[in-house]
Amino acid sequence: MKFVPKKTKGKNPSAYKTLYLKENLIKEVEKIAKENNTSFNNVIVSMIETCLKMK
Repeated sequence: MKFVPKKTKGKNPSAYKTLYLKENLIKEVEKIAKENNTSFNNVIVSMIETCLKMK
């Protein structure tokens, strides 16, 4: 199943966090972002939200 990030909507209250990721994961996320014309951050947030909905 191909992951598709959510569409960017209005701004919600947010907080800043730092993540350390393996370089290969960064490259994969950047590829998804480019393919979907969205930001790296939006892809990561979409992935986290998708996983949390599955729990």
